[in-house]
Amino acid sequence: MIMVNGREFPWEEGMTVKRLLELKQYTYPRITVKINGEIIREEEYDTRTINDGDNVQCLHLMAGG
Repeated sequence: MIMVNGREFPWEEGMTVKRLLELKQYTYPRITVKINGEIIREEEYDTRTINDGDNVQCLHLMAGG
Protein backbone atom coordinates (compact mmCIF):
# COMPACT_ATOMS: atom_id res chain seq x y z
CA MET A 1 0.00 0.00 0.00
CA ILE A 2 1.17 3.53 -0.78
CA MET A 3 -0.23 6.92 0.14
CA VAL A 4 -1.30 9.14 -2.76
CA ASN A 5 -2.35 12.65 -1.82
CA GLY A 6 -3.08 11.50 1.72
CA ARG A 7 -5.14 8.44 0.78
CA GLU A 8 -4.20 4.77 0.67
CA PHE A 9 -3.76 3.30 -2.80
CA PRO A 10 -2.85 -0.26 -3.81
CA TRP A 11 0.81 -0.73 -4.70
CA GLU A 12 2.01 -3.13 -7.38
CA GLU A 13 5.48 -4.57 -7.94
CA GLY A 14 7.52 -2.43 -10.34
CA MET A 15 5.07 0.48 -10.27
CA THR A 16 6.50 3.55 -11.97
CA VAL A 17 5.33 7.13 -11.67
CA LYS A 18 3.92 6.87 -15.20
CA ARG A 19 1.93 3.75 -14.25
CA LEU A 20 0.54 5.43 -11.14
CA LEU A 21 -0.60 8.43 -13.16
CA GLU A 22 -2.31 6.05 -15.60
CA LEU A 23 -4.03 4.12 -12.81
CA LYS A 24 -5.22 7.34 -11.16
CA GLN A 25 -6.27 8.67 -14.59
CA TYR A 26 -4.34 11.89 -14.03
CA THR A 27 -4.05 13.50 -17.45
CA TYR A 28 -3.30 17.10 -16.50
CA PRO A 29 -0.80 18.73 -18.85
CA ARG A 30 1.17 20.17 -15.92
CA ILE A 31 1.66 17.84 -12.96
CA THR A 32 4.32 17.72 -10.29
CA VAL A 33 5.04 14.44 -8.51
CA LYS A 34 6.83 14.12 -5.19
CA ILE A 35 7.86 10.82 -3.60
CA ASN A 36 8.64 11.08 0.11
CA GLY A 37 9.15 14.82 -0.34
CA GLU A 38 11.51 14.51 -3.34
CA ILE A 39 10.38 16.19 -6.56
CA ILE A 40 10.57 13.77 -9.49
CA ARG A 41 11.48 15.21 -12.88
CA GLU A 42 9.04 14.49 -15.69
CA GLU A 43 11.81 12.78 -17.69
CA GLU A 44 12.01 10.15 -14.91
CA TYR A 45 8.29 9.22 -14.85
CA ASP A 46 8.85 6.18 -17.11
CA THR A 47 11.69 4.76 -15.03
CA ARG A 48 11.27 5.99 -11.46
CA THR A 49 9.74 3.25 -9.36
CA ILE A 50 7.51 3.69 -6.35
CA ASN A 51 8.18 1.43 -3.38
CA ASP A 52 5.64 -0.15 -1.08
CA GLY A 53 4.93 2.30 1.74
CA ASP A 54 6.01 5.44 -0.17
CA ASN A 55 4.19 8.72 0.28
CA VAL A 56 3.36 10.19 -3.13
CA GLN A 57 1.97 13.61 -3.89
CA CYS A 58 0.59 14.44 -7.34
CA LEU A 59 -0.10 18.12 -7.76
CA HIS A 60 -1.56 19.61 -10.91
CA LEU A 61 -0.57 23.18 -11.63
CA MET A 62 -3.14 25.64 -12.82
CA ALA A 63 -2.92 29.26 -13.83
CA GLY A 64 -5.68 31.75 -13.83
CA GLY A 65 -6.38 35.37 -13.82
